[in-house]
Amino acid sequence: MAYNFLGLVNDVNRRLNEVELTSANFGGAIGFYSQAKEAVNSSIRLVNQQEFEWPFNHITQEQTLTAGTNRYSFPSDAKTVDFDSFRIKQDDTLNNDTQKLSIVSYEEYLDKYVDYEYETSTGVRELPRRVFRAPNQEWGVVPSPDKAYAVVFEYYKIPDELTNYDDVPTVPSQFRHIIVDGAMYYAYMFRGDLNSAQLSLQKFNE
Repeated sequence: MAYNFLGLVNDVNRRLNEVELTSANFGGAIGFYSQAKEAVNSSIRLVNQQEFEWPFNHITQEQTLTAGTNRYSFPSDAKTVDFDSFRIKQDDTLNNDTQKLSIVSYEEYLDKYVDYEYETSTGVRELPRRVFRAPNQEWGVVPSPDKAYAVVFEYYKIPDELTNYDDVPTVPSQFRHIIVDGAMYYAYMFRGDLNSAQLSLQKFNE
């Protein structure tokens, strides 16, 4: 059975002796089958709530800086951002080497460097050397860049909900049984079988 949304839902269906879905009728599934789909997603959410930094949710991101702009938004799917990972990427065209950015607190940024946000003179722009975390889902660099340098950093993403039959979880396939154990908890709760639900939750937690 393929490791995708359809396959996981059918794992639940087989354990409960229900008719398996197909790619053709998966999207329009109703009743218990709709609940089985939600049970799989709920189980995956539980897995991702147990730990903010699972390696399978790790992303390496590249952001091209804009000359004169020192603040940038976090990726929309970022759960946690590793500020120790920020570095300027080497670029022969721009004539810069790879350089790790040192972290400054937001308070230090406001005390010493905030004028870069308002200074329009190109004479104060250069290769950034520091990075800061703003309180509003933004990060920034100082000094303000004078060229379109590439900043590379790493973060852990909030996984997408499974929607289509062929969607694949970020959780690796070797942990398929854990997703199914968690989904069985929700499926048994939907059926009112509290004893079986608690046994499934115990297996999931273990």
